[in-house]
Amino acid sequence: MTKFGAVVVTYENGTMRAMSEKSTNQSPGFFGRLRRKLSGGKGLGLSFGTTGRTFDDDMAEDIETQLLLADVGIEATDRIVDGLRRRVGRKPVGDNELRAALTETLTELLAPRAQPLQIPDTTRPFLILVVGVNGSGKTTTIGKLARELRDRGHSVLLAAGDTFRAAAIEQLQVWGERNGVPVIAQQPGADPAAVVFDAFEAARARGIDIVLADTAGRLQNKAGLMDELAKVVRVAGRLDPTAPHERLLVLDASQGQNAVRQAVEFHAAIGLTGIVITKLDGGGKGGVLLSIADQLDVPFRFIGVGEGIEDMGVFDAAEYAAALVAPGTGTGKPE
Repeated sequence: MTKFGAVVVTYENGTMRAMSEKSTNQSPGFFGRLRRKLSGGKGLGLSFGTTGRTFDDDMAEDIETQLLLADVGIEATDRIVDGLRRRVGRKPVGDNELRAALTETLTELLAPRAQPLQIPDTTRPFLILVVGVNGSGKTTTIGKLARELRDRGHSVLLAAGDTFRAAAIEQLQVWGERNGVPVIAQQPGADPAAVVFDAFEAARARGIDIVLADTAGRLQNKAGLMDELAKVVRVAGRLDPTAPHERLLVLDASQGQNAVRQAVEFHAAIGLTGIVITKLDGGGKGGVLLSIADQLDVPFRFIGVGEGIEDMGVFDAAEYAAALVAPGTGTGKPE
């Protein structure tokens, strides 16, 4: 049994299982760091001033405004405020009581999306296709995940499918050297689908468990690039009808509602099976996850709060909701 961020991950019949840190007595842990880092320690930045105040239409409007400013989105905000009404009713409410009700409401929204990545022992090689726009943190996420999977006892191979930038190939090779895992790469400008094809065949021949495939950072509104990504998926399916076994989108939380649009477009193009949210320490308030959870039935696998290997953790709905709602210090620094 080993730990990834704030979640202890164990194996049952070759499958990764996750258990909340609340049962490990680890403090402050990954989500403790998240609370300090998220938007400078302010979480959603909500300020209620509710002592003795009735949860009426005026209070609901105040909360709606604050949620919208925190990147939550209109539809998710309406759902959250309705959830608060059910829990609180039209009665005087204190700040702590309202925060507790809001935490429960957010947890209810997020919980169906909290599904850790599972690697079944019956699928080899297991292909994880990692997608996202430029600057979202794809390659860094691949490097962190490769380290975690390797430390878990899996053999891992990296595929340098971002052939548009020589720097992207070099960056992935650096991660391969750092983690002691092989990298399959071709010359810049090569067909990304061919790179993934070669990597999958190499992994099969060498008996490697998992292929982590990088792809070019692309804008979701560029039809040609999205079509090329769909081609990678089709080619992988020729090798194994169930591949890619994980289609993992990496999103930059600081992009706000644009990250929501990215998720919707990538899901329409290739059918996402998982999402990683990065850069929660980079200025975003974290509300974008609530909007995505409301719009897409796609699991949240991991969240990231920094560049370090310890700064990526398995997503936990209750812990994340608590981090969003907790009053912050406003400093973003450890106490």
